[in-house]
Amino acid sequence: MTKITKRVVDAADTREKDYVVWDDELPGFGLRVFASGKRSYVIQYRLAGRSRRFTIGLHGVWTPERARQEAKALMGRIAQGEDPAEEKQLDHKSISVKELCDLYLADLRAGLILGKGGRPKKPGTIVSDIGRIHRHIVPLLGTRRVKDLTKPDITKAMKDIMAGKTRLVAKTRKLRGKSIVKGGAGTATRTIGLFGGILTYAVEAGIIGGNPAHGVRRPKDNIRARRLSEAEYRVLGEMLKEAATNEAYQMTSEIIRQIALTGCRRAEMVALQWEEADTASSCLRLIDSKEGRSVRPIGLPAVEYFEKRRKETSGDYVFPSRSGDAAFGSFPNHWKKIFAGSPLADITPHVLRHSFASVANDLGFTEVTIAALVGHAKGSVTSNYIHTLDTALIMAADTISGYIQGLLDGIEFKQTTYALDRDSRKAALARFLQKAAASAEDSADSEEQRIAA
Repeated sequence: MTKITKRVVDAADTREKDYVVWDDELPGFGLRVFASGKRSYVIQYRLAGRSRRFTIGLHGVWTPERARQEAKALMGRIAQGEDPAEEKQLDHKSISVKELCDLYLADLRAGLILGKGGRPKKPGTIVSDIGRIHRHIVPLLGTRRVKDLTKPDITKAMKDIMAGKTRLVAKTRKLRGKSIVKGGAGTATRTIGLFGGILTYAVEAGIIGGNPAHGVRRPKDNIRARRLSEAEYRVLGEMLKEAATNEAYQMTSEIIRQIALTGCRRAEMVALQWEEADTASSCLRLIDSKEGRSVRPIGLPAVEYFEKRRKETSGDYVFPSRSGDAAFGSFPNHWKKIFAGSPLADITPHVLRHSFASVANDLGFTEVTIAALVGHAKGSVTSNYIHTLDTALIMAADTISGYIQGLLDGIEFKQTTYALDRDSRKAALARFLQKAAASAEDSADSEEQRIAA
């Protein structure tokens, strides 16, 4: 009887074709001898009417004794209905991180990946996601099998991004264009956040049972706290006046001023259409903002500007391109040129939005009111059922935009507590009551005339 031992393995000669030496003591266990001289341990078994062969491993990595023990364990699993050959085949076919990302991107481009508020992700967000996948996730984890990923793997990838290991300068499709990938803590935070969403997508698709990114501690993203001081507002006002004297920058200077007066996002103002500008109700009815449909109260300075501009322009867009059939497209380049080398070279359009909210806070308005003015979801003015705005919001918008316009025009205010100033409140109340009383008297006179007639 042949029992596979080290002596038997060493004595097995090579032939022109592969052959198997079967073990008589453990049926189904054998030694496969390759024509090349390599040897491996195998088991042969029958399951569900099919004969299957499973390779345990190469001789040298496995000893005859360890291979025999593994064969016994495998035979026990087979007796319980498991199929190690099928499992190994599936294991070899396990999806990689790159393949998962390809599936995710296909659904992303098809609008099947939902973002904020349960809506499909916006084109700008999609571009950012694609960049993070191709520049960071795939280079670091692309070859790894999704089922094998662990929390330490993801933590290491995050630290690699923070350390700049994915840093590069790549050419883009534009002539002489280039993409500079820097890495850093902020990039790591947002990339791992995106990867966590991709792994959640894998869980929902049944590719993995749990999300290994859950619980990974990410560095806190930088909170953008930059805001304009009153002196900087006055500097900005002078810069915009100077820019407006150059015909090339005139429209850009007007857009910048309106962002400052309304607190709108850059894209919301640049792509604003006339159908969204409801000056009669003192608001913007944005069709597709970051928060979806959004109603924004705007102050009288902005209302008067839009009414005046409406008489001077035609077409669908408030700030049209040269052709008139699209939104103005030179804003980013013009912004850089206007602010280059100036005292405000470090600011972005978002700083104007943040400064608008900060001025509102300085003037005594609450967080809920400010959220409504700048279009945050918690502001609750984004409902499809709201057609007229709270008078208090219009008054708040008037106060804030009027104050900012004054700063841009160079005015130095002595106090910033208008919203809580007792005399101002009394004066406003007196005007309201006087107007209400006059309306009541007019109504009474009309009634007397009707009766007399």
